[in-house]
Amino acid sequence: MDQAVEGRAPTPGPAGFREYYSRYAPYLVPVFAVFTALVVGALMIGLTGGDWLAAYIGLWEGSFGSPTAIANTVVRATPFIIAGLAVAVAFKAGLFNIGAEGQLYAGAVCVVLAGTLLQLPPVIHIPVGIMAGAIGGAAWASIAGFLKARTGAHEVINTIMLNYIAIRLTDWLIKSKNPYLLGDPADPSSARTMYIAETMRLPGFRVSDTIILHLGILIAIGLVFLVAWLLNRTTIGFELRTVGSNPNAARYAGISVPKTIILAMAFAGALAGIGGAGEVMGVRYALSTDFFSGLGFDAIAVALLARANPIGIVFSGLLWGGLLTGARLMQVRAGLSIDVIKIVQALIIMFVAADQIVRFIYRIPRRPPGEETMISKGWGGG
Repeated sequence: MDQAVEGRAPTPGPAGFREYYSRYAPYLVPVFAVFTALVVGALMIGLTGGDWLAAYIGLWEGSFGSPTAIANTVVRATPFIIAGLAVAVAFKAGLFNIGAEGQLYAGAVCVVLAGTLLQLPPVIHIPVGIMAGAIGGAAWASIAGFLKARTGAHEVINTIMLNYIAIRLTDWLIKSKNPYLLGDPADPSSARTMYIAETMRLPGFRVSDTIILHLGILIAIGLVFLVAWLLNRTTIGFELRTVGSNPNAARYAGISVPKTIILAMAFAGALAGIGGAGEVMGVRYALSTDFFSGLGFDAIAVALLARANPIGIVFSGLLWGGLLTGARLMQVRAGLSIDVIKIVQALIIMFVAADQIVRFIYRIPRRPPGEETMISKGWGGG
């Protein structure tokens, strides 16, 4: 859409509607992708003999149908929002951070150490815990950034391997009993760490017997605005986006590409580490071996759905949390396997990634050349 068309008033009537649609529909591609995934999911449920309407009503009521459901959705969405930011920041720098899962674990391990070894008042202990998570995640992600910047090793391979190392290392630290490293000597049969001190637990209010709406969501919202400001209003953000768009041009302009890559990965890891800190400090108060199973990988989907927009990640994170919290009631109401919700999630990601299908179905104009490089850059970018 050229500026001349975008700037003038639309023509009244059906022609004006088509003009409005052509102008603003590209911004609704993720919404159309979600809608299309739900329609295809309904067809699949119907073809297998299930009641798709009862299933979707159950999904809605289980995720947003009551104050308790909303609180549960917000709690589930909080780590997705923070970890989604970690993936989005790397996207902006032309990097594909698949290592959010490992960075969550690294941050959580540091939080457990700070919560079990230190005795501090709450006003100090809580910031210390968040800082410990950020440091742990940043240090872990910096390894991949350093290898990428100094040796050219691709960050996708590095972060995948670092995920394995972080998960297995945490597993060993928790299960080790001679000597005990992170495991709980008072309960040797449980595969978890000791509980963190109460002074480091995030305050909140109890919504039900199992749900506490803690301050993690406020931290997540604060990080959203921090990332948006950093990316769009600071020199560091400009350098990061320039390196992501064209490393050669950035180098010609005097920007240190290796330094920016390491910085981007460190910042992304710090965000993921804070996500891990929030889960330990606000939900479980301890770290178990399967604590973040798949959360870091789902964060990639959350960032993709929002097209790496920090504000959009809030909504995609809530959608992801809602799908997970509503899945159980959906299962009860329609007698479906909980795997159906995983299929719907996969369809959403498929339609977001292959958005030309959505654009074809809803007659949305193609993206301008160069706009799609934001996400695909990480796979083959220099």
